[in-house]
Amino acid sequence: MKLSQSSKSSRDPLSDVLDVLGARVARRTRMEAAGRWALAFPAIDRLKFVALLRGSLWMVLPGREPQLLSEGDICLIGRTEYVVTSDPELTPIDGQTFYGAGCDVARFGGDETIGIGGTVTFSASNADFLLDRLPEFMIVPRSSPASEAIATILALVGKEIEREMMGSEVVSARLADVLVVEAIRAYAEHARQAEMGWLGAVSDPRLGRALRAIHEDVAQPWTVARLANVAGMSRAAFSAEFTRRIGQPPLSYLRAWRLTIARAALMRGDTTIALVASKVGYTSQSAFAHAFRRAFGCPPKADARS
Repeated sequence: MKLSQSSKSSRDPLSDVLDVLGARVARRTRMEAAGRWALAFPAIDRLKFVALLRGSLWMVLPGREPQLLSEGDICLIGRTEYVVTSDPELTPIDGQTFYGAGCDVARFGGDETIGIGGTVTFSASNADFLLDRLPEFMIVPRSSPASEAIATILALVGKEIEREMMGSEVVSARLADVLVVEAIRAYAEHARQAEMGWLGAVSDPRLGRALRAIHEDVAQPWTVARLANVAGMSRAAFSAEFTRRIGQPPLSYLRAWRLTIARAALMRGDTTIALVASKVGYTSQSAFAHAFRRAFGCPPKADARS
């Protein structure tokens, strides 16, 4: 049997961003609670997930109506403070007190409600590229059409907690990583239907083609006209729709992603400035250095040292 082969695998934007930023769930936590309780957490640069294995709880975020999470629901939290509680009317205490150094489990009076959480960290100082393009709060209810995979993963997570077998830490860590991606996927489907932001644009049939082209070959000398052709749109319509949905013009997005890749590579210390500039599409090292300084406030060499 002769199998067809492709010389180049497709590079979807979400995989590309998570890979370049080195995203992974670095810390996993669990909470068991009953009765009345409320924990507050500050706004920091992170992406966090909270999922319910049993019972229910409320998520309270600034400027939003309290959101009830029930068994099987999951939410993703970006740069915002939040409160997790049994009752939105309760005054919360500092949640970080219960999750100090070496403590990943908090217990309050019982196990009527069991929730798990995880903090996504990034290996380079480039979290801004993703966090700036994600909503501060994303919820995927169990009733969502795209939540079947999430339900399967949560069931596996629950079994790992109960079994406590050798290798459990590795299995739990991998499941948490997959859980975050599946939650983003499920939310992206909703975002596409509602024409929301970057995730909606990635899932859009036309804008998604242009974004995939950028992420598959970032060094190409892309122009608005070429990207519009990939999207199957007129130049003016493409530019307007891209800017409306993503919040910046196509070439500004391209430049931001090129510099994000370059910064991550330089921080790893496995390449030279000249080589990384060429790999992300700059024909002039001085032009690259100028763009880098304008984006990050310092020249490439100084940023890599820091």
